[in-house]
Amino acid sequence: MNWVQALQDYTAFLKIERGLAKNSIDSYQRDIKKLILYVQLLQETPSPTNISSTVIKDFIYDISKTINPRSQARLISGLRSFFDYLVFEDYREDNPTDLIESPNIGRKLPDTLLKEEIDNLIAAIDLSHPQGERNKTIIETIYSCGLRVSEAINLQLADFFFNDGFIRILGKGNKYRFVPIHHTTIKRIELYINEVRSDIIPQKKDEDILFLNRRGKRLTRQMVFIILNDLAKKINLSKKIGPHTLRHSFATYLLQNGADLRVIQQLLGHESITTTEIYVHVDREYLKKTVEEFHPRSNSNK
Repeated sequence: MNWVQALQDYTAFLKIERGLAKNSIDSYQRDIKKLILYVQLLQETPSPTNISSTVIKDFIYDISKTINPRSQARLISGLRSFFDYLVFEDYREDNPTDLIESPNIGRKLPDTLLKEEIDNLIAAIDLSHPQGERNKTIIETIYSCGLRVSEAINLQLADFFFNDGFIRILGKGNKYRFVPIHHTTIKRIELYINEVRSDIIPQKKDEDILFLNRRGKRLTRQMVFIILNDLAKKINLSKKIGPHTLRHSFATYLLQNGADLRVIQQLLGHESITTTEIYVHVDREYLKKTVEEFHPRSNSNK
């Protein structure tokens, strides 16, 4: 098996068997292609079925000079997944990355915004601009439902069950989940559909997509980032933000106001509760306050 065939087979596995989104698949492919470029420069080019742990260690050592520890850890994880696949398919007997340790990068807590900061962002939207109503609606939807940006830009008209108060989300791994949608967000979406989207002629394949640009095509992830960054500059917000900041803030606000962590896990679409624990920004003051309020030795519980 050569590298081209191995990469093609692995890509098909990620798409069909694991159901990963295109962005995730592209990321895995980039990891393997970096390794392929490296081995092609060697005197004897090893195949994916016989490449040794030593060669991969040399590759990681070489590339670590140009990438940060977090990128290095992600690269190792991507390579490990690739060779796990080869072992699973009986192309190899061992995974050459098993003894390679990832750098210790610590656990980075996500940035969050205060409710007032999000209100200021939304208030800064120019509703006289043709795309103002759309921008306000997509930001409100991401924040009030805790969506990933990919989930928001791929929302379809059929995903809204306004009478029941729920929205259907197609998340990672092509798995659906139902998330409650606040009545104020429902009104905002209905306004956008009836007064803005109705005047746009959708492009082919995007007829059912909720959020459209002026040309009738679905919004890109980059466009949502640009919208938020422009608003942040407008209100002189010093924090570096993106669509995920709204999702972090949604989850953190729920937790700090008493929501159960497992409920938040379901709303966010996390498979593991551990992911939710890492994901949710919990500051030390909040932890201290919780212990003081609910500890069995606290005065309020005597």
